[in-house]
Amino acid sequence: MSFSVQRIDHVVLRVRDLDGMIRFYEQALGCHVERRLDSLPLVQLRAGDSLLDLIRSDSPRQGRNMDHLCFRIDPFDMPAIRRALEPFGITPGDVVQRYGAEGDGPSIYFDDPEGNQIELKGPSTSPPLRR
Repeated sequence: MSFSVQRIDHVVLRVRDLDGMIRFYEQALGCHVERRLDSLPLVQLRAGDSLLDLIRSDSPRQGRNMDHLCFRIDPFDMPAIRRALEPFGITPGDVVQRYGAEGDGPSIYFDDPEGNQIELKGPSTSPPLRR
């Protein structure tokens, strides 16, 4: 193969309340609006080296087309995470060591305001398995 995947470029979520979801991802997770395409309507938020695209849809797709979206965060400060999510009425699950791109590390799950499952993953505590 002449190419290989390097990282996630962007993820697109269909949302009903575009302004509310922008507010959540900015205030709770620290993303910021990078670009708006009002003709779609689509808002692209910067999430580190990746983009999270939110596209307004009055008629969401039947069924789920994504299990969860994982954001790598550093530091993994559980009290700060809880404080950021609390104003949105969100209580994250327990911290569990889970495997990710960098190996095992602390992780929590919760749902965003429209029910998309989000994982926040902290720094690795063990190296990744390499082929």
